[in-house]
Amino acid sequence: MLVPLKQKSSGGRRPKKKIYHRVHELDRVMDLQKKPSVILHLKAIIQSQKNQHLLLRDLEKQVGFVQKWNFMAVIEKYPSIFHVDAGSSMPPSVTLTEKARKVACGEAESRELMEPVLVKNLRKLLMMSVDCRVPLEKIEFIENELGLPSDFKKSLIPKYPEFFSVKDVNGKAYLHLENWDSSLAVTAREERLTCEGVLPSNPPKKKVRISKDGNFFGPFAFKICFPTGFRANVSYLDELERWQRMEFPSPYLNARRFEAADPKARKRVVAVLHELLSLTMERRLTSIQLDAFHSEYLLPSRLLLCLIKHHGIFYITNKGVRSTVFLKEAYNDSHLTDKCPLLLFIDKFIALSGRREINLCNEMTS
Repeated sequence: MLVPLKQKSSGGRRPKKKIYHRVHELDRVMDLQKKPSVILHLKAIIQSQKNQHLLLRDLEKQVGFVQKWNFMAVIEKYPSIFHVDAGSSMPPSVTLTEKARKVACGEAESRELMEPVLVKNLRKLLMMSVDCRVPLEKIEFIENELGLPSDFKKSLIPKYPEFFSVKDVNGKAYLHLENWDSSLAVTAREERLTCEGVLPSNPPKKKVRISKDGNFFGPFAFKICFPTGFRANVSYLDELERWQRMEFPSPYLNARRFEAADPKARKRVVAVLHELLSLTMERRLTSIQLDAFHSEYLLPSRLLLCLIKHHGIFYITNKGVRSTVFLKEAYNDSHLTDKCPLLLFIDKFIALSGRREINLCNEMTS
């Protein structure tokens, strides 16, 4: 992807084009999710039926005429997951195989294990917003990425009145934070640095310099993962070192307290984006989803350029229906390194198809 940037004329010489380096391993993540997402979608449709059987003639009503053929292909390709019952007295129907039903029983346990994680992440999401509240429709917009059940407004929110409340603001329903918890105001970046023994009260010595891969051992540094083929020159590394050393306010402090033009505030924006992605199951959101939270987190108007500028931290892929933003440090090649209970269950279910491991955003409804 070519990123057009204005450059000064250099005596008639044509300025060099800025090339956005592809990370093929992360592009591949989007390709790997296609068939598993169909499998999980079909599983959810079958489980939503009263008798756990879906008449094939009703499949088109559920997914549409075009998508029906993709689902039919999956049914035929994975007999270990889907069984077609074509009795003489009844129209053909599809159900889960006995083995698939046994594995599917583990979903309830995984969702039970997910609940404290979801409550914690929702609280952190609200704590970062400028008014400690977010429109419910925006939470719904990323509910799959967070791992929330589709009925979270009824099944989850009312269970925790000490943490959440739903209030009407100018005719729109908002999820409000009831209690601030300073113990939660710690970012995933800070937790990683603490595990590595880096503390704000113990900054590195001045002689410690940034390495050629862009990484720096300091309390205000971000993990950098440059793409293959990117070669940083000395001046770039010097500028990056100054940026890595720079102190900045916590994403959990109100953004209205800081001037947007302040370099420390601009670095704080990177920390906010880093934390938002860290709160999702697979450390990724579409660019549209990120931009939807522009007013709640006072994100920059030129969000795309901010992400591109920090390409060692974030990666944007145009694979799939929409462009997707990845937190690069969360992946080893195409594999998510840390998985929540729900993703572990999904991996186990998809393994019935013969695939060992996937990186898939939860597309199941429950």
